[in-house]
Amino acid sequence: MNIFRSLIGKVWQDPNAAEVVKISSGQLYLVRPGNIRTSRECIYNEAMATIRRVPSVEHNFQLVITRVYEDGDQELLEDEDETDEERVFLISEELEFHPGETDGEPNFIWRDLHGDVDEFYEYVATGTNDPTRVFFETCMYRAMYERKYKKSADGTRDSDFNEFVWHPPAPTPKPNARRKVSKKAEQAPQPSTSQHTVVDDPPSSTRQSPGVSVDIPNMEVLVSQEAVLYLWDPNTEMFENQGIVTAQISRQTDTKFVYWLTASTSSGVLLYHQISSEMNQRWSHKIFSLTWNHLEDDGTQRSWLFKLHNQEDFADILAMFTHCLWETLHQTSWGKAKPDEQNYIMSSTEDIEMKEIGDDDEEEEVLSELDPDEASDEEEQEEEEDEQPPALTKGDQNSQLTVGYKGDRSYVVRGNNIGVFRHSSDEAVKYYATISKIATTKGKEFKPKHVMLHEQDSKMILMNPTDPHSLYSMDIERGKVVEEWKVHDDISVDHIAPDNKFAPTTREQTLVGASHNALFRIDPRVDGTKLVDSQYKQYAGKNKFSGVATTAAGKVAVVSEKGDVRLFDSIGKNAKTALPPFGDPIIGIDVTADGRYIVATTKTYLLLIDTLIGEGRYQGQLGFDRSFPATAKPIPRRLQLRGEHVAYMGHSISFTPAKFNQGEGQEENAIVTSTGQFVIAWDFAKVKKGHLDKYEIKKYEDHVVQDNFKFGDDKQIIVALNNNVLAINKKNLKKPTRQSLAPSSGNLHSRSDIVNSPY
Repeated sequence: MNIFRSLIGKVWQDPNAAEVVKISSGQLYLVRPGNIRTSRECIYNEAMATIRRVPSVEHNFQLVITRVYEDGDQELLEDEDETDEERVFLISEELEFHPGETDGEPNFIWRDLHGDVDEFYEYVATGTNDPTRVFFETCMYRAMYERKYKKSADGTRDSDFNEFVWHPPAPTPKPNARRKVSKKAEQAPQPSTSQHTVVDDPPSSTRQSPGVSVDIPNMEVLVSQEAVLYLWDPNTEMFENQGIVTAQISRQTDTKFVYWLTASTSSGVLLYHQISSEMNQRWSHKIFSLTWNHLEDDGTQRSWLFKLHNQEDFADILAMFTHCLWETLHQTSWGKAKPDEQNYIMSSTEDIEMKEIGDDDEEEEVLSELDPDEASDEEEQEEEEDEQPPALTKGDQNSQLTVGYKGDRSYVVRGNNIGVFRHSSDEAVKYYATISKIATTKGKEFKPKHVMLHEQDSKMILMNPTDPHSLYSMDIERGKVVEEWKVHDDISVDHIAPDNKFAPTTREQTLVGASHNALFRIDPRVDGTKLVDSQYKQYAGKNKFSGVATTAAGKVAVVSEKGDVRLFDSIGKNAKTALPPFGDPIIGIDVTADGRYIVATTKTYLLLIDTLIGEGRYQGQLGFDRSFPATAKPIPRRLQLRGEHVAYMGHSISFTPAKFNQGEGQEENAIVTSTGQFVIAWDFAKVKKGHLDKYEIKKYEDHVVQDNFKFGDDKQIIVALNNNVLAINKKNLKKPTRQSLAPSSGNLHSRSDIVNSPY
């Protein structure tokens, strides 16, 4: 390899050279050994292979396979909604990269880290001479060396790369006895376990390849039904049939309230997944199916599906799964729940409008529905980058976003600084100023854990994590905390909300506060401590309140870490409605101005509740004003992401608090939240019709901290990323597909995507 050292040095040591080496002609294949559909699929008939630097990440390189169009092909594809232009792979030894030969042509082979263990990619470098092949291979090993040791490969010897040269594994001895299995069972997936629920004690759970008996002791089968198992294939964009299996829910007898969902054949267990909310389970009564996600040991997200044969089998699995999940979350027996609570929990599994993949007879908005100017200039209007705020606090990232009501401003908390951004006339967000070094009236700096605009955006109320018994009032024009409001000596202020939904647009002085088990009014005008004694109510038990929201009329909704929802007509009284908890902690709540709908956010799903009483003595009134009949509680609806979309995203779901769009005199028509790098919006009108999985998505290269609609605008969404703030028109969110969700190539960024200018 010494003959290449001078050539490598020229391209490797030039930091401005994004591409290190390129092979211009070849084909890319995905190879799936044993797949009944196709064992060798051509991805790109014409393609080039490039080793490329990862922007801004030293000692990291990518293997990029780019589709090459023949003359005329590009024009034929211009009208397509999406094109698959390239595949990108981070170069590391885990790829098991190695050269080979196909029909006399040199090739390169590497593992598909997002596929099954035996799937791999093959690039056939047609017409490539031997020196070029060896040079490319050498650059791959050099990239692996730099990534592993985080230092330059300059000065290395050829022998230093030997550890990255792949060698085929030694053949595994066949077992002495192997049961005869069906062809479908032979093609079934490897057993799959959760990275955080794999049994630590090896004797208690053994995993073997399909076809070999798998022993899982200490398990009691609770329900067992025959089903067809499917696995989502991100390349074909279909659920691939894995064969007929026995679907079971089992109880782990040596540990209380631990349950497993398993699939097995006569030859052994194919998968066993611990039942939890992380599964993102979805039910379809229409096709008798259960879909769920599972995070594999290697960090890969997969989407699985059981299809039961009939309604009775489906109902058995659904009921037992729901009971087991409830017991897991509550750590108590399902039988201890009251009948009306059980009915309420089970009602959330009732059927929703869920169509087959590709069935889009009720289409999303398309470009033709945009204004002509928007349609012709969509990409340019997505995010406008302007001057960014100067760096102030190293190490801190954006943590909170609050959108202004009156002043046409948005505010983003970063450490003990607050960035001020103005909403420009061209629907962009531009940096305006920084309020630096937030401190108490005594000059002690702190990082606000929560902020809320107050008094027509002239003030901002700050919560200091080191002083939970007080609130701090900051004069926004002066950029300074001017008052400390001691609420109570013994009662902490854990959550706050405006007196009513639109109070920040007025001069209203009071606000609503909540501790872990009390609800009260705060009035900064009273002498001494600011808690109003006549509007204070402490509730028995460990309620663990986790959020509070108000309607336009000042009705109050409170949620808890236990997952329950309470509705109050006024502060200081008992709740008119208390809805049973599912068990998942609720991390945020919002309510429509009229109080008709509530959206509560958990880590993996949004819970939508219609508060209208549908029958009984108080039919037609809201749950804020009257109690629901015990036998007619509202039917909660889960808004969640489809399993296949989560598989494309490649990480577990962790929603930020969801918000309705809001504006005085406006009807709410959208719900927005985020998870990871994704902004997600539901069309509320479709949701109310039962289309719960009709949502659109926008992906960013940075983590989304929080997002919310601009006040009085149901189109413009303000987005705070870790290191940037921008705006996007809701029409520019896209239907979720592999192209819009999957990890990007790392080089197709918009200008605002790559901004990293912390203020």
